[in-house]
Amino acid sequence: MSNHLTLAVAGGRKTQGLVEYCKAAPPERCIVIVTFTQTNQQEIRRRLGAQAGDRHNLEVLGWYTFLLRHFAQPFLRFKFPNLRVGGFDYDGRPYRMAKGRDRYMNRNNQVYGCELGRLAYELIEATPALLRRLECMYDEILIDEVQDLSGYDWEIIHALLNSQIDVRMVGDVRQAVLSTNPRGQKNKRYGYGAALEWFKDREADGLLDIHYATTTYRCRTEIATFSDSIFDVAWGFPGTTSENAKLSGHDGVFLIHSKHVDEYVERFQPQCLRYSSNSAKQYPLEFMNFKVCKGATFERVLIAPTKNIEDFIKKNVYLELASAAVFYVAVTRAKQSLAIIIDQPGASALPVWVP
Repeated sequence: MSNHLTLAVAGGRKTQGLVEYCKAAPPERCIVIVTFTQTNQQEIRRRLGAQAGDRHNLEVLGWYTFLLRHFAQPFLRFKFPNLRVGGFDYDGRPYRMAKGRDRYMNRNNQVYGCELGRLAYELIEATPALLRRLECMYDEILIDEVQDLSGYDWEIIHALLNSQIDVRMVGDVRQAVLSTNPRGQKNKRYGYGAALEWFKDREADGLLDIHYATTTYRCRTEIATFSDSIFDVAWGFPGTTSENAKLSGHDGVFLIHSKHVDEYVERFQPQCLRYSSNSAKQYPLEFMNFKVCKGATFERVLIAPTKNIEDFIKKNVYLELASAAVFYVAVTRAKQSLAIIIDQPGASALPVWVP
């Protein structure tokens, strides 16, 4: 099996695994590493430079750049013979009933970001030369944070899995809080955490080998166990084990009454997290939003919960999948301690911190 997917838990060193794989790869193997966010692109380049040195066979691209450079720009003429790509329009959208060129490009021939995946896939269908060119350029395509893909991106990945290129992907569907096309309807049933079903279908077809990496090197056992409890067991996620055995004097998961928040923050200096800028306004603290903190690590975290998160803690009511993923991201930023502001613990067995 030449196509691999590693689904690793938060803190499972997914990106580092790709870097070490590239470092060990033979220099004659041409490899492109693709990821969605600019932050992750910069981090991969930094680590490769520090750990693998200047390797001519390694290239790092953003997902949109990958589709523009190797799909849209060279092969647009197979769909629109008289047009050339004039750039990229990240924020723009076509009008609802747009057809032809207007579906994919603005008046300046800039490709809409939300339609780039669809255009790229239709170009694959338009000419076999596109995949043949990729096969001549790359021996392997490595995709980091694969759970961020959506819509027609899955059709593109399916085509790559059927190509002569070895495809190696890493990600965590429990952290699926971003999307290359959040409004798209194509493959919507596989959106965010439901991407797991897409992967399992490809594994059943013999196109993909799935490996679960269940060890976190970030979160203490108490935090890792709590993070597992966020998702209904029906999803079938394996349990997380922790390699963090450090003792700091304040370790684990705690509930905290709102009247004790100021003293807690003064004593432990946690990173405060909230769902959005419209929540937790009653606390005059320096908050970071849940989605913004993705990829970060903090010694201690304090969470101002949403109503749904409160119900999960107090009444054992599971969150719907998208909300569970956002909460999971917030919880797993913490290395040593996690505190959640709850005035009435309800049925929760979590310890309550008091001064």
